[in-house]
Amino acid sequence: MSFTLHGIAVSSGIAIGYAHLLSHSSLEVAHYVLPKRFVAEEIARFEVALNATRNEFTSLRSNRPSYAAAEFDAFLELHQMILDDPLLSVGPREMVEREHCNVEWAIKVQTDALAAQFDEFEDAYLRERQADVKQVAERLLKQLSGQPGHQPTHLRRDVETILVAHDLSPADMIQFKPQQYAAFLTDAGSATSHTAIVARSLNTPCVVGLHRARELIREDDLLILDGEQGVLIVNPDCTILAEYKLLQSEWEIERKKLKRLRSARANTLDGVTIELYANIEKPEDIVEVKENGATGIGLFRSEFLFLNRDQLPDEEEQFEAYRAVAAGMKGQSVTIRTFDLGADKQIKGVAQVSSNPALGLRAIRLCLAEPRLFRTQLRALLRATHYGNIKILIPMLSCVSELNQTLQFIDITKQALDCEGIPYDREVKIGGMIEIPAAALSLNAFARRLDFLSIGTNDLIQYTLAIDRTDEDVAHLYDPLHPAVLHLLSHVIATANKLGVPISVCGEMAGEPVYTRLFLGMGLRQFSMSSSQVPTIKQRILSTSLPQIAVLTQKILRADDPVKIRELLEKLNS
Repeated sequence: MSFTLHGIAVSSGIAIGYAHLLSHSSLEVAHYVLPKRFVAEEIARFEVALNATRNEFTSLRSNRPSYAAAEFDAFLELHQMILDDPLLSVGPREMVEREHCNVEWAIKVQTDALAAQFDEFEDAYLRERQADVKQVAERLLKQLSGQPGHQPTHLRRDVETILVAHDLSPADMIQFKPQQYAAFLTDAGSATSHTAIVARSLNTPCVVGLHRARELIREDDLLILDGEQGVLIVNPDCTILAEYKLLQSEWEIERKKLKRLRSARANTLDGVTIELYANIEKPEDIVEVKENGATGIGLFRSEFLFLNRDQLPDEEEQFEAYRAVAAGMKGQSVTIRTFDLGADKQIKGVAQVSSNPALGLRAIRLCLAEPRLFRTQLRALLRATHYGNIKILIPMLSCVSELNQTLQFIDITKQALDCEGIPYDREVKIGGMIEIPAAALSLNAFARRLDFLSIGTNDLIQYTLAIDRTDEDVAHLYDPLHPAVLHLLSHVIATANKLGVPISVCGEMAGEPVYTRLFLGMGLRQFSMSSSQVPTIKQRILSTSLPQIAVLTQKILRADDPVKIRELLEKLNS
């Protein structure tokens, strides 16, 4: 029987293959009472399983594969912290001692209690970490059942295979990578789930949030997974199968064509050069940056150096990371953002979860509140400027006093380096991120004090519309084409151009081709995005004439009807 399911598209591509169902340890476990003489033995079972799970995480960290996502270590760290939480590491043992119940039931009860704590967070990203709690508990239950982890199976090499699971942890995703699955699909998950993040990093088509796929699909069912539209077709008829085979072939041909644009300059049809930069998280990412033809690094998210560890990186480690990127780019521009920690990026001993993390102590606010941590990073950054074309970017500025304090920190750090005779670029350029409406509306004051600007569209949209885009209840209201958002973007770009201050966009909108011509019509000449998106955006620029899009762009900016805006945007892209 053929049927279709709809989920959330999180990693693009079309996959056609046969289903392989992954078993999982359900938290719906039996509950029974043990005779007193068996309690000690039951506790011993728990301790063995707990230690085995810890060892499993340690082994995964020690044998981290080269293709693992930049965030993989942070994911493992989170899962280890959940496992070591007293509710999971101590609570089950105490419950078995007190109630003489089986340990599986004790783990289930304690897991529900821990997940409930996450459910109290206002921040949607943190609430979503309930899934991580359940993944850790399932791993522990598998140890108790004698089936540790999810064991990769040997796949047939004569057919494509699509992995079907209720949910997958980051560790599972990495373990399954060598098995060369054509795609992943899960019942659970969202666009911001760890499954989605890892799938994108592996460039594997993936659809999540299908709810009942694991229940409805049978082993070896023929599947079509559309990672662009979030569609899953089970046992398609010959006509549908032929159509998707053609689409899959066209997709592959298009990807190969885009690779040929690597060395081409991103010039519009009327000869205007557009700079396309890449966003990175770690020094090793520059390999992909060069492969995709980016002309520099528009955003090095330095906070990822802080997330995958128990001990914070010292000055030397940070310096070596920044120097490596600068040297590797051989004189091309490298913009390094000071750490944007806080909110969903917590580190031990520094960032604490507040009642509303997205509006709390994060980014430059946290830097100024932790001066020793900030000075260490500034010293490493300034020292690295001696080895390449480094610029420093300050995130989440909201008022001029924050900027003045930041510039004072930089000046003090420069003076200290001068006293020590340590070389650095005395003319290093300092920029600011415009991602808070207050900064966008008072841009003149920032532009007078900064060398360049960068628009962070993700937060600018979120804060302008008062919508958490990771919250499923309101995510549909997150609208990059809301008239207020478009007016802010146009205002910032026009003001920067009028003042002669270089400006770029480094948020998600920069890497979405549907917005490329709109930004060009607003006057934007610098984009920064995931390096994999550079060829696609370059292709759009090469087919664009600035004079031809000017009139339509102005019509879009004057429109206040969402339907009309989308109609005009479609016409702009036709």
